[in-house]
Amino acid sequence: MKKSNWKKYAVGLVSASALLLAACGGGSGTDSTSSSNKEKNSGDELHISVDTGYIKYIDEIKEAFEKEHDVKIKVTERDMFEQLEALPLDGPAGNAPDIMMSAYDRVGPLGQQGHLAEITLGNEEQYDDTDKALVTIDDKIYAEPAVIETLVLYYNKDLVDKAPETFKDLEALSKDKKYDFAGEVGKNTGFLAKWTDFYFSYGLVAGYGGYVFGDNGTDPTDIGLNNKGAVEAITYATDWFQNVWPQGMQDITSSDAFITDQFLAGKVGAFIGGPWQAAALQEAGVNYGVSTIPTLNNGEEYQAFGGGKGWVVSNYSKNKDVAQEWVDYVTNTENQNKFYDMTNEIPANQESRKYATGQDNELTTAVIDQFKEAQPMPNIPEMAEVWAGAENLMFDAASGNKTPKQSADDAAKLISESIEQKYTN
Repeated sequence: MKKSNWKKYAVGLVSASALLLAACGGGSGTDSTSSSNKEKNSGDELHISVDTGYIKYIDEIKEAFEKEHDVKIKVTERDMFEQLEALPLDGPAGNAPDIMMSAYDRVGPLGQQGHLAEITLGNEEQYDDTDKALVTIDDKIYAEPAVIETLVLYYNKDLVDKAPETFKDLEALSKDKKYDFAGEVGKNTGFLAKWTDFYFSYGLVAGYGGYVFGDNGTDPTDIGLNNKGAVEAITYATDWFQNVWPQGMQDITSSDAFITDQFLAGKVGAFIGGPWQAAALQEAGVNYGVSTIPTLNNGEEYQAFGGGKGWVVSNYSKNKDVAQEWVDYVTNTENQNKFYDMTNEIPANQESRKYATGQDNELTTAVIDQFKEAQPMPNIPEMAEVWAGAENLMFDAASGNKTPKQSADDAAKLISESIEQKYTN
């Protein structure tokens, strides 16, 4: 899942937790709430909250589950992030759903803080190690994988004969005069990537040997964003920013729109983007193709974050056993196949990925193939400090304010100090 809402979510979660502690100060109020909660959560109803786009899917599959388990499913339409932010307060008050979806990077913090119930993977044989890592923290599983997501390469089929396979191919695009940027001599838009955004640049950093946290993303005392490989990646990106790309690519807030506008105008051969961008390109009528991200100059693959969403169970639910049955049911192969057919989102279930690949959709195939090289996004709470601390990881070097080494060292130091301040007892 894209990280754009992380900081808003983290602040909201901390505030909600503080309010919850204050609210629990009076004993009599807690007893009253618990009694009310028991009445609301009778065993014959299962409350599920999902985004608007999933309502029809749930309605399509719920009847068979209701009959088998003698339960009535109540579906609520609510934005996923709003639902997650509300859980720390709504749960104890008896107002939270039994089941909801969660971005993988929210699963760890919510699970550790006691808001999500620990579950088992009913379809465990359908998940690989990456899938399992996304929903596991402290050896406990808090979600059943549902959707996978990672970055891919888009290219203009009217301008590029075939999908670029290496970064040397991308560099060749940047030397093609037809992509020269009007108004800035010597600048070119043949290939673009939003590397001022850490979510986009991490695949480059990781491909050269950098990493967020050690021990497979679980050790926040070991930060690898300023090691030799990370500095090499930042140095390579800095050359693009300073010697190839227009000045607008350094703008952290508007570079995304700049890339899209240039691509729609036929001024870009290829760019790195997320699967969520395909709809806009299709609507604009661009003859685009999608492929995996080309191999780096060091021979390694671009190792973008692997993310997505999973089904989670509220720890405040009175129907955890039935909720467990639901998360197993909704993620089985038959229902994940139907999920893909109805939403066009890539299923986590391995058998369903094979089914989806067989539908001859370039975007689907590219995401599935790229996900094989993806790194699970760390889901420990300390990851919040990385989003904030790495905001200028590329910009400081790209703008010339610092050397790549200084930029990397300063970002790693800021992240480390923030973690020590907020998470060390």
